[in-house]
Amino acid sequence: MTRVEFYFNVADKLAKVTELCDRAVTKSRQLTIFTQDGAVANLLQQKLWQYAPGSYLPSAHPLEENSCFAPIIVDATGEHLIQDDILINLKAECPPFFSRFRYLVELVGNDEADKAAARLRYKFYRDRGYQVKSTDAAASDL
Repeated sequence: MTRVEFYFNVADKLAKVTELCDRAVTKSRQLTIFTQDGAVANLLQQKLWQYAPGSYLPSAHPLEENSCFAPIIVDATGEHLIQDDILINLKAECPPFFSRFRYLVELVGNDEADKAAARLRYKFYRDRGYQVKSTDAAASDL
C-alpha cells in the first residue's frame, strides 16, 4: 500500500521539491513530480538542473529520449508514467494514479486555498484506509 506523507507550511514548494529530490536521488530512489502544467514542469526542471554550483539533479520529461534513465521525471499530464517509486504531487487534486507508487508526497503551502485543497486530499486518502503522516516543513527547516 502506498505510504502518504504531507509536508505542510511549505514556504517555497519548488525549493522543497529540489531538497526532497536531492535526498531521494542520493539514496538511489526514483521520483515522478506531478506538476500543475507544462510551464511549472519546465521551471522545475530548470531548477533541478541548476540545483547547486558544480552539481545538478538529472531530470527529464516523460517523452524525452532516454527519459527512462533519469532518476527524476517531471510530468504535467501523468499519461506516460515511467516508474513507481516516489510521487510528489504539486496539483490541487489527488493524482488518479497515486496508488501505483510506493510513496506519495503532498506539499501544502501557507495560503488558505492551498490548505483547503490539501484537507480534501488528506481526507480522501485517510477515508480509503491509507496511513497519512504529517510533517511540519517549517519546523524541519530550522
